[in-house]
Amino acid sequence: MDNTRKTMQDYIASCPDYIRHNTVASALLTKPVTKEFLRGNYRTIWIIGCGSSMNGAMCARPFIRKYLGTEVKVLAPFTFVTCEHDITDEDMVILVSQSGYSLNVLEAAEVVKQKGRRCIALTGDLQSDLANVCDIAADYGAGRETVGFVTRGMTTLTLFLILFAIEAGQAVGTITAEEAAVLKEQIIACADVNEQVQKDWVPFFDANYRSLSGITNAYVCGVGANYGTALEGALKISETVKIMTAAHEPEEFIHGPNLQLTPGYTVFLIETEPGRDRIRKIYEGTRIVTDNAYLITTDPAYTGDHVFHVSCDVPDELTPLCILPFFQLTAWKLAADLNRWEKHPLQRKMEEYVYSKSENYSRSPFNEDTPGHH
Repeated sequence: MDNTRKTMQDYIASCPDYIRHNTVASALLTKPVTKEFLRGNYRTIWIIGCGSSMNGAMCARPFIRKYLGTEVKVLAPFTFVTCEHDITDEDMVILVSQSGYSLNVLEAAEVVKQKGRRCIALTGDLQSDLANVCDIAADYGAGRETVGFVTRGMTTLTLFLILFAIEAGQAVGTITAEEAAVLKEQIIACADVNEQVQKDWVPFFDANYRSLSGITNAYVCGVGANYGTALEGALKISETVKIMTAAHEPEEFIHGPNLQLTPGYTVFLIETEPGRDRIRKIYEGTRIVTDNAYLITTDPAYTGDHVFHVSCDVPDELTPLCILPFFQLTAWKLAADLNRWEKHPLQRKMEEYVYSKSENYSRSPFNEDTPGHH
């Protein structure tokens, strides 16, 4: 038995194979959620989750809205519990927790039950507390990921929600079987791009190592499906490298947040089809202030030392599956090289005082004493 502890890099490297496998298994993988969607004749989908779970939902939201034709509301559990839980019988409520033991998601499930509504759990552990309290539980195909700074879990959650939209879309007639087949082929192509991005990232990171390894604070900006990518990029850098990193929509970035820019700031801008010209102008403007600005683009014609190309020919709503490894690998490598895994001693005391997992988490398959686990 191989007892070697896996790292973030190992889980990132496995994502392309998981994308391929889960896409082939799409109908079976998504069946519990698709069946509930059809049973309830729902008009709106609420997805409740925090951290990477929320970010994965944000990445998938534009795809669901476009191909399933259903409005999607993405909320953090605490917001749902305290402020915004006016769900009706036309709202499908999906609660997401990879471990299945997050207290805030469990509290959200209680609110759903108190309102007499059904709830669906998406989790990596079908024996978890969340799976046990929800009416329906589905494993979204992340496998076992024991590093707390989840990467494969983020990618596979985004994929699951996209595949659900394809299967449910066929069932309700918003897309044809032929269109669904083409979309799945494009998702498989995303796996190939994801793999290529991981390879291309190595020389790019090495070439810009002096700048990137000196990072002290950062912004990550994206729009559409890649607003979710930006959120995840900021989260990963924040929690691993342990520096202040904010996520913004690009135009929002230049309406206030950019006022604090100095030559020492780092800014990542994600440029795909929506708003391409404007995002590029913002990138070029940012370079006036700081050399530490980077453009991640799907346009092969635009070049530069700080321009990273993602070569893909898929709908924009699928591009997070291609772009995510750029940020996942950057966060992992910087944290590893700068030795940022350890937390401040007082932060550990804070975690003991304000615990985020249920008591049963101690028996979770995700609870291992691995580097970077939290």
